Formats: sequence, C-alpha cells, structure tokens
Amino acid sequence: MKLRYTPKALREIDNAIAYIGARSPQGAKHVALRFYKLLELLREQPQAGAVHGRRNTRRLFLTPYPYVIYYRVSQEEIIILRFRHTSRRS
Repeated sequence: MKLRYTPKALREIDNAIAYIGARSPQGAKHVALRFYKLLELLREQPQAGAVHGRRNTRRLFLTPYPYVIYYRVSQEEIIILRFRHTSRRS
C-alpha cells in the first residue's frame, strides 16, 4: 500500500530526528529505524494502530520511544498525518 505524508508530518519527523541527532546520533538512528519498521508493518497491516476517534484517525506508538504516529487509511494509501512526542499536547 502506498504511503503519503502531510507536510506537517514531514516537518515533525525531520524536527524530531534532528533534535535527537544533535544529542545522540546513535539514538536518532534507532528512532528512525523503529519508525521505518512500523511503516513496513502498516503497509502489511494498515489497521494495526488503535482507533483514535477523529475522522478515522488511527495511532501507533513507537515503543520503546516516546513518539506516536497518527495516520489515516484510505482505499489506495496510508496517510501519515502527524509524528509527535507523547508528552506534547495537540
């Protein structure tokens, strides 16, 4: 299944990885690797994340890291809406 990112999600991913990388390049690599592994999971099992309740939005946690992916599934694609630290509010 095709993946598409909102501009906001791309900024959030870039900012998070850059922030972590400035403090721990190895840590940034681990978070990025976990993120990509979860994207592979979503391609195989788009309904893997929990329903979040807003307009068919689902979320998937990057356990053991404190980040969450918000996404929506359509017939043709998975749309990555947000990439957020779990301590942040909307």
